[in-house]
Amino acid sequence: MATLRDLEKEIENIKQRNKRVELEKSWETSWTRKITIFTLTYIVIVIFFYYTGLPNPLLNSIVPAVAFVLSTLSIPIFKKMWLKRLYRKQAKLPFPHIKNKHKR
Repeated sequence: MATLRDLEKEIENIKQRNKRVELEKSWETSWTRKITIFTLTYIVIVIFFYYTGLPNPLLNSIVPAVAFVLSTLSIPIFKKMWLKRLYRKQAKLPFPHIKNKHKR
């Protein structure tokens, strides 16, 4: 049986994990991340276009870089739709929070 001290330690661990998750989520939705993705994508495409001999690599790399960033920005929309559908399915189950590992 868990002691009070064990339970307190477990709660503290959960709180620390939640803080880490919140920080990671704030990075995922930050403009810093979006600008970094655009910049790194643009640089890679410029280098590729330059070495393959395509004309105006600095100018022509803008469109693919913007397209890639736009595709990453649309992902949260699809994630919300997917989660909404998943929650609807789980709500139809009698006890969605209980996962039956041992079906009989």
